[in-house]
Amino acid sequence: MSRSGEDPVSASFAPGRATRGSGLRRFLTGRQPQPERCGLCAVAVDDAHHRHLVDTEKRAIVCACPSCALLMEQPGAAMGRFRLVPDRCLVDPDHHLDDGAWEALQIPVGVAFFFRNAALDRLVALYPSPAGATESELEPATWATVLGDSRLAELLEPDVEALLLRRTEGRCACYLVPIDICYELVGRMRLLWQGFDGGAEARAALDAFFEQVGQRARTVEKESRA
Repeated sequence: MSRSGEDPVSASFAPGRATRGSGLRRFLTGRQPQPERCGLCAVAVDDAHHRHLVDTEKRAIVCACPSCALLMEQPGAAMGRFRLVPDRCLVDPDHHLDDGAWEALQIPVGVAFFFRNAALDRLVALYPSPAGATESELEPATWATVLGDSRLAELLEPDVEALLLRRTEGRCACYLVPIDICYELVGRMRLLWQGFDGGAEARAALDAFFEQVGQRARTVEKESRA
């Protein structure tokens, strides 16, 4: 069972104004966005190079200038309302998912991401669709069976990171990624989607996106020694 809408359901984040590159608004609207500004101090930020924060009260992702990003890294900053999105991207080459595991997740498309909502104390499963991010109901027992014992799941930071999965030709790749790039992907797919299966342009964008993620990802072993 799933449900979709203009933005992710209340258990997840509303597509905010922040994303890597030229902004999620461009993907959502197709219009050239105004210059991005820090969500805390309103100073203009570099569209291509800035960090993001999760506003845990509004369930939104906002831009952060270098000064505010540094401030929010400090323990107890803003009483925990804003959390800095990490920039790490990890892969565990020893963890494999087969077709049976994917079927157990009951995701109707080949891409999904999973994160833990700290306020609701539960996992949220979302996947891109023409309507935006769509939530798929996920039983805790299913998560535990399919992903719960993986090293990536153990490292997953609530609200700010996600496990991003893609199933292609009987294989399933799994990455631990910053939550903001998942919503960037949602925005791209919503903008480019055509027809029943997304169309050639959307598939090409999906391939390019995961190629970048694969190039960026470090193995869990390397991360633990860093």
